[in-house]
Amino acid sequence: MKKGFWIDVLLATLFVFFLMWGIFRITQLNFFNAFDSIGKALSDVDLTDYVFWGLRKDPGVDESIVVVNIGNLSRREIAQQISIISKYEPRVIGLDMFFDCPAGRDTVSCPQLKDVFGNQMLSYVIREAGNVVLATKLEQTDSLAAMNTGEVFDSLKRSDPMFRDYALAEGFANLDTDAAYQDDVKTCRSFNPQMPMLNGRMHRAFAVELAMHYDSIATTRFLKRNNFTEVINFRGNVFDRFEQNNPRYRNVFYVLDVDDVFNENFTPETIKDKVVIFGYLGAELGDPSWTDRFYTPLNQVLAGKSNPDMFGVVIHANIVSMILHGEYINSMPDWGEILMGFVLCVLNMALFLKIMYRLPDWYDGITKLIQVIEIFLFTVLMVLVFHWFNLKMDMGITLAAIALAGDTLEVYAGVVKNTFIRLKQRVVLARRPA
Repeated sequence: MKKGFWIDVLLATLFVFFLMWGIFRITQLNFFNAFDSIGKALSDVDLTDYVFWGLRKDPGVDESIVVVNIGNLSRREIAQQISIISKYEPRVIGLDMFFDCPAGRDTVSCPQLKDVFGNQMLSYVIREAGNVVLATKLEQTDSLAAMNTGEVFDSLKRSDPMFRDYALAEGFANLDTDAAYQDDVKTCRSFNPQMPMLNGRMHRAFAVELAMHYDSIATTRFLKRNNFTEVINFRGNVFDRFEQNNPRYRNVFYVLDVDDVFNENFTPETIKDKVVIFGYLGAELGDPSWTDRFYTPLNQVLAGKSNPDMFGVVIHANIVSMILHGEYINSMPDWGEILMGFVLCVLNMALFLKIMYRLPDWYDGITKLIQVIEIFLFTVLMVLVFHWFNLKMDMGITLAAIALAGDTLEVYAGVVKNTFIRLKQRVVLARRPA
């Protein structure tokens, strides 16, 4: 009896996982997307977002990083900005932008070429600074994209040689999102520290290169984690006059607007020996532009978001800050998630089967109550563990197994097991001599 009991528990657990696999495959077909307005509103919400949004204390200003807005400046004006900032001896300068002519090398398709002196100025200040890290972009050629190879790249978008030849280093600025194209809604929670190309060369992320040239020891320690994807431990944003009175808005990075740089409206200590990242923050600070802007866990509205909350350059600043402070977020491996879900499902099946044998009239009510309590407790546990230990526990499989356990056991006992018993009896009768 005891052996048969545990066989039933194991088979019922396997049946739950089979059903989860089937449900997953069906939902992948996207049959019901047109009718799922609530699902679409919640699809980009992660329970751990609540930690960033409401549980964590204000980390304070990170004085090692300064973000500079380039607005809609020309290359000549960006060169002037870099020249001004360089006077105050930052340790490393990052340019989150491209200086190239992808459409052609003529002044019609690339108007930036008209300002010959402006391009020469920019090339000169990059060379004179000697500590500039340029952004690149990992891309796929059409032939590789047609093969649907996923995260494999064979092409690299770079600034023109007259700029990159004098740069200290280059790093790819790609961020990990589910967006199918550039203008799509983009939610960013993670990034790839380094990525291989088809030629075998390993490329480091833009933020990782900046951190490496600021503190090589801290960055080497980070890279030794050897994670393909890292969850970003967001600290905060830059000043936004529309959010400054919001108690949940965390302004943790120094930011200089276009006029602040040209008027040198800052103290030398703000720049000296700091990481200075130039990038687009709108035409001016507070500009609600969606260009190069992302949804992040710091968004003030978690579900059904209305506006993206963070520019790409600020996401890079958050990554640099995470690396320099050594405050990483660890993730549970996939095998750990599956193992935890399987073990808890086995325990639930054993408990539910005992209830089915001893309290059959109470089965539905008791099991549903247990399931509700367990789902609530594990959901809270997932958020608290993330908050206390910076450990991201993906418990989707566990929660799904708990939710399906009670009803699935009834289907197993009433349909699957009884069908198997009937078939076995027929086989035995068929084998008896007449």
